[in-house]
Amino acid sequence: MSRPATASSAGDGLPELSPRWQQAFRWIEQTLGGRVVAARRQPRWRPAWFIDLERDGETVPLYFRGQRGEIEHGFEALRFEAGLLRKLEAEGIPVPHVHGLCPEPGGIVMDRSPGQANLAHARDEAQRQAVLADYMDVLARMHALDPAGFEGLGLRVAEGEQALGLGDFDGWVKGFRGGKARPEPEIEFLIQWLYRNVPAGRTRQSFVCADAGQFLYEGSRVTALIDFELAYVGDPAADLGALRCRDLSEPLGELAPAIERYEANTGERIDRAVIDYHTVRFATCTPLAVAPMLARAVPGLDFMKYLAWYVVYLRTPFEVIAERMGLALAPAPGLEPSPSRQAPGHAALAQRLSQQGPGAGEFDAYERASTLRLAEYLQRADALAPGLEQPNLDDLEALTGRRPASPAEGDAALEACVMEAGAGDDAKLIGVLHRRLQRQEALIEPLMEEFRGVRMQSLGGD
Repeated sequence: MSRPATASSAGDGLPELSPRWQQAFRWIEQTLGGRVVAARRQPRWRPAWFIDLERDGETVPLYFRGQRGEIEHGFEALRFEAGLLRKLEAEGIPVPHVHGLCPEPGGIVMDRSPGQANLAHARDEAQRQAVLADYMDVLARMHALDPAGFEGLGLRVAEGEQALGLGDFDGWVKGFRGGKARPEPEIEFLIQWLYRNVPAGRTRQSFVCADAGQFLYEGSRVTALIDFELAYVGDPAADLGALRCRDLSEPLGELAPAIERYEANTGERIDRAVIDYHTVRFATCTPLAVAPMLARAVPGLDFMKYLAWYVVYLRTPFEVIAERMGLALAPAPGLEPSPSRQAPGHAALAQRLSQQGPGAGEFDAYERASTLRLAEYLQRADALAPGLEQPNLDDLEALTGRRPASPAEGDAALEACVMEAGAGDDAKLIGVLHRRLQRQEALIEPLMEEFRGVRMQSLGGD
C-alpha cells in the first residue's frame, strides 16, 4: 500500500475528502489491503460511496453503505444487515459479498455488484418482464429458506396470527408514538384499521425482505438483492405487498402476473385481500417513521423527499382499503392560489437558488436541488395554503357539526374523531381523510420527482 486515502487531486480519481471520510477510506485500505484509487459519493439522502480499490494489480469495485440516520438504529442496524447478507450468500441467494464493517463512520463495505437498479431504466418491456420474472423466482427461493436458521441473527419466528400478520409493525408504531409532535389523524386511522383487520387463517412464515423489490440486474437476470435493513420473519405475503409500494417509486411492470408466477413457484395461492392488507401495513410504516421528523424539521433532512414519501404512502393505503370495500373516492377540487404579502420574498429566494451553479459533483448537485425544491415548496405553500385549509375545515364541519377555529384545532379535532370511531365509521372517515391527502399532494405535486402522479397497482379480488 503506497499511501493512505486522503484529500487528493482529481488526477488520483478521488474527491476532496473531509477528515471523517478520510478515516473511512484509510480503514478500507488497512482492512482489505490495497489502495483506494477512485471514489464517488452516491447522490442520495443516505451516505454511500462507489469505491475502486487497487489490490495485487487488480481493481476491486466496492460499495460503502453508510448509516441511514434518523430512521435507523445506528451501527447495530448495519451489523444486523451485514449478518443477513452473509447468511443469504451462504444459502445461495444472490447478494453482495460483505468485506467488513467500518466502525467510524459506520458503514458496510461490500462488493459493488454488477448491473443497475430500477426497472424504470430497462431498455425495453421485454427486459423488464424477464428481470421481474427472475426476481420473483429468487424471491420464492428465499422464502423457502428455513426461517429458524435466522434466529441466531436476531430474528424471531412469529407466534400466532396477530404476530404473523403485523410483523414488525408494533416497532414502527412505538417509534412513532415516541416522537409524535402533532396530530396525525390519517396515521391514527391506519393504525387502528391495521390492528382491527389482521388476516385470519395464515400460518406460513418465512424470512422476508420487508422492503422488497430492491435489486440490481444485468441483461435478463437479477445480479443481487439489496437492502435488508428492515428484514424480519413473518408472512411471505408481506413482500408481495411491499412490491406494490416499491413500484410507486421504481416501476416494476405488471405485478399481477408476477405474483401468479411466484405462486406457481411456491404452490400456494394467496388471497388478494391478504396482499392488500400487507400493502397497507408496509406503506403505513413510512409515514410512521417520517412524521416526527417532518414536524420538527430535523437538521440535514431532505425535507421534500420525506414529505413526498409521507403524502404518497398515506394516500395509497386509503385507496387500497377503499377498493377492497367497494368504496368510490371522489377527487378533491384543485387548489386556488391566494398569495400573501410575503410572496415576493419566497419568489426571490427560489429564483436566487435556481441561479446558483450545480456544484462540484453529483452529490453537490443533489444537495442544491433539494434546497431549491424546499424553497419552491414554501413559495407554493404561501400561495395555496388557504385553498388547502378552508376545504379541510369545511369537511370537518360537515363530519362533526362544528367548525374549528383554526387548521391546528381542526387537526386535533379530526384526530379525536378518528380515535373515538369504530369500524362502522370507516367509510365516512376514509372520504374525509383521503381528500385531505389529495389537497396536500396538490400542494407539492410539481416537486414530487419520481412520485409525481403515481398510483398503486390494483390486484383485483379473488
